[in-house]
Amino acid sequence: MSDERRNFEKMAVNETELIMQAQGGSMDAFEQLVHRHDKRVLTIAAGYVHNADDAKDIYQEVFLRVYKGLSKFKYKSEFSTWIYRITTNVCLSHRSRKRGIYHTSLDSKSSNRDGQTIALKDTIADNATADQHAQDADISERVERALKLLSPRQRMVFTMRHYEGYKLREIAEMMKCSEGTVKKYLFEAIARLRKQLKDFAN
Repeated sequence: MSDERRNFEKMAVNETELIMQAQGGSMDAFEQLVHRHDKRVLTIAAGYVHNADDAKDIYQEVFLRVYKGLSKFKYKSEFSTWIYRITTNVCLSHRSRKRGIYHTSLDSKSSNRDGQTIALKDTIADNATADQHAQDADISERVERALKLLSPRQRMVFTMRHYEGYKLREIAEMMKCSEGTVKKYLFEAIARLRKQLKDFAN
């Protein structure tokens, strides 16, 4: 057995032990579980709402729900999947206290279906050229407006796919819907963004 495999199994066993201890009332074990997943939860929240205060609100609500629901975790899925499913649910039901504040970076990187790293601006406007830097601010404003027009589920799928790099089947599992539904949300989100940027995609 390779060292990498041994380490993986050790980590998996340790997490299972931590879950069991936390279910038994150990706050130390619960804090260790939080530490393992808190950065990803905050990243997902920040990618969805694009506002630090709202992201923190979501983060706190997620781990409050994790704490309250931990006794009901039955190991039917990966613990990480369970946490990120809670995260998507909290994001989808979240009401921003500062509506419409987005700071989307057009240079945000994500992986496409072939595993290649691409920038958001290249996903939306395939024909963008290097001499368009002067237009970036205008494009960014349009992206922000377009993101505001997306439904919560469209925005969540777009965030999970293009900011977090999750595969479609993983998003479907976290959102408890079919992969076909995820594809539909993603197609609609990108179509709307492209429509908003049609002046720059020619």
